[in-house]
This record gives sequence, C-alpha cells and structure tokens, in this order.
Amino acid sequence: MRKLILATVILCTSASLATAGGYTAPVVEAEPVVVQQSSSSNAGIIIPLLLLIAIGVAASNNDSPAPD
Repeated sequence: MRKLILATVILCTSASLATAGGYTAPVVEAEPVVVQQSSSSNAGIIIPLLLLIAIGVAASNNDSPAPD
C-alpha cells in the first residue's frame, strides 16, 4: 500500500510540473500588404484616339472634285 501511495504522489507531482507553464498561443505577425494602385491616365487609349483624329483629318481634307 505504501508503494502505491508513493507512486501516486510521484505521478501527481510530475504531472503538475509538466503543465506548470500552461498553454500560450503562438504569436504570428502578419506581413504588411502593399496594394499598388493604377494610375488615373490610361495609356492604352492614346493610339485609338490618334487614329480617330487621323481619320477625321483625312475625311475633312477631301480634295476630290464634287460630281456635277
């Protein structure tokens, strides 16, 4: 009986020492997210605008004689 009590005391003290620190959640630091914003001007529209201007200029400079 004495050995059983001694074994119980040893197990109880070792169990309490194993959980003495408690659980703390790991700290995870999030990396900052950089969002690149698009510029306000759109360079893809320049070529179509120049094409429309060229067509307009070509249409207004019609030098062919008018049919009678």
